Amino acid sequence: MKAVGYDKAGPIDAPDALVDFDAPDPEMGPRDLLVEVKAVSVNPVDWKVRTLFEPTAETRSGPARILGWDAAGVVQAVGADVDGFAVGDRVFYAGDLTRPGSNAERQAVDHRIVGKAPASLSFAEAAALPLTTITAWEALFDRLRLESSGAGPLLIVGAGGGVGSIAIQLARALTDATVIATASRPETQAWVSELGAHQVLDHAQAWGPQLSAMAPDGVSAVLATNGTDEHLDAIVESLRPQGKLALIDDPKAFDIAKLKLKSLSLHWEFMFTRSMFGTADISEQGRLLGRVAEMVDAGRLRTTLAEIFGRIDAATLTRAHAFLESGRARGKIVLEARA
Repeated sequence: MKAVGYDKAGPIDAPDALVDFDAPDPEMGPRDLLVEVKAVSVNPVDWKVRTLFEPTAETRSGPARILGWDAAGVVQAVGADVDGFAVGDRVFYAGDLTRPGSNAERQAVDHRIVGKAPASLSFAEAAALPLTTITAWEALFDRLRLESSGAGPLLIVGAGGGVGSIAIQLARALTDATVIATASRPETQAWVSELGAHQVLDHAQAWGPQLSAMAPDGVSAVLATNGTDEHLDAIVESLRPQGKLALIDDPKAFDIAKLKLKSLSLHWEFMFTRSMFGTADISEQGRLLGRVAEMVDAGRLRTTLAEIFGRIDAATLTRAHAFLESGRARGKIVLEARA
């Protein structure tokens, strides 16, 4: 089958940073679905893996490692221990970091982390959702423990990206929290307002005066999607005593002592934990995606697709990786399967 991947870790501007290649067909396990991939989206994990991890004999599929951790497609085959899915089902999922990715014609994926795609969305629109939605859902409800009612103000740092874009919607749809989003460019400020943020804070300017006007008593919880180390002092200042901070990025330095005086709790969200460790609650991700699909079809959530870059090949994915790494993206970048 046709696939896209990398055979040597490095920057996106290196020669052949991503390559088209022929890969063996996926090996299915008893709990797997074999999916014909129709669309994929690009996430920071794609370029982080490509940059930091040399492909090994265990991670290669033939000559290279297949990237991609977001997909929508059609079920072609089901394993012996699969229930709830049938050949022909339209599905969406974020996959497993330890297995070959979605930048290929076909992919084998554990059915417990798969959801049936929203009927009202195209494959491209559906592919924009899984990874960021699971991340946002787990951060808001499993880590920060937001309740449907009585939630205090929520601050989402870097809200214009993929996770922030869906976190705004989930918080609005499922809680009564006042959602304050940070964004520094006019286009991202307009984007987060359109998605439902009650207030927008320019994180390129001093936070204090802005936040005092929006939440005079501070915020109860913060979801930081990027720049946590850069904004840590402002985040701590914004939080009420005994507030909660959840982050998803990888700070180069993090002084946890700054959280002590306010008795702030710290939560790290990594959506691949369940699949990497085969946790007892791994099926929660499939159920989560099923609930999200229902909310989309009911008009309570919308896709965060911002742009379709083109077809799934090395040249288009190289352009997508470069754009995502630039920090200028809003919403999600999607690619579609070859015609």
